[in-house]
Amino acid sequence: MTKVASMKFFEYARKYLTEFMPRHRNLSENTIQSNRDSLNLLIDYATKQLEIPLKKIEVKTFQDIKITTGFLDWLKEDRNCGNSTINQRLSCIRSFLKYIAYEDVTYASIYSMLLTIPQRKVDKNKTIEFMSEDALKAILSCPDTKSNKNGLRDCFYMSLMYDSAARNSEMLSIKMKDVINNNTPYIFVNGKGRKKRTIPLMHKTMEIYRTYLKKFHSSYNPEDYLFYVIHRGEKMKMSDDNVAKFISKYAKQARDKCSKVPCKVHPHMFRRSRAMHLYRSGMPLPLLSEFLGHEDPETTLIYASADTEMKRKAIEKATINLDINNEMLVPLWKDDDEMIRKLYGLK
Repeated sequence: MTKVASMKFFEYARKYLTEFMPRHRNLSENTIQSNRDSLNLLIDYATKQLEIPLKKIEVKTFQDIKITTGFLDWLKEDRNCGNSTINQRLSCIRSFLKYIAYEDVTYASIYSMLLTIPQRKVDKNKTIEFMSEDALKAILSCPDTKSNKNGLRDCFYMSLMYDSAARNSEMLSIKMKDVINNNTPYIFVNGKGRKKRTIPLMHKTMEIYRTYLKKFHSSYNPEDYLFYVIHRGEKMKMSDDNVAKFISKYAKQARDKCSKVPCKVHPHMFRRSRAMHLYRSGMPLPLLSEFLGHEDPETTLIYASADTEMKRKAIEKATINLDINNEMLVPLWKDDDEMIRKLYGLK
């Protein structure tokens, strides 16, 4: 194994993420970031879990199918990722190896091998996890917004994410110029497929925003990220891992005082909760689909099919005026031995 072979792998990664995806494929920043995250996780797994030195990682490292399947198992068992997330990570790795195979045909067999790894089954009828209003209030009350600067940031982040129902990747990509603070406040977010949408905001959210500005954006720069971290003296985009950590922390605190807080709260749950609350409040599904930025309107139907509470109330409302007397509740076979025998196959 040579140093050149190792550097070749990382050179492929650089060209794939900085040239091929943005210039040749014209893919969105969020899609590129998702692929970057997947490759970083794969490298972390190889170096930390398999103890392969970074300088020894090369394309041929992944010709052993057990490394990729082990990586997927690690995502499931150690990082608690769902099957849809695992499938998405696998797709990113396949796309990267497909690119390498086009660049050098000698690696085509590695890409072909990855195609033999099956996608994990995703339960399309899985119940949507969302928070009740009480659980949401409990979590939002946990950050210390008075004496802790990051507590203010975390509170505003969660409030804005719920209010806008934006995806976590969309939240992290918001820049100062995307926030319009006037009598009818709103934000611009860049969704999937580079589709930009406008989202109106509540005035209560903007009250937190103005306080947040004083602490984090005393000097206005339209190109600054709304949420950032300081790295080597420069403002850098905040990572999704950072968001997941503080949300998990506040959820654990909130669970001690509100039993309705789910055992596992993740960023996407704020989006789902907002969508479900809006649907229950009467927002039509087509409008909800546009609000959420769903490319396929049928995706929004999951909120209608998952809401058993609304179904129960609709059934109660439809039957409340029916004149059901006690006589109708008496079984037809009561005191009829002949019918009872027939029902149980005894005759």
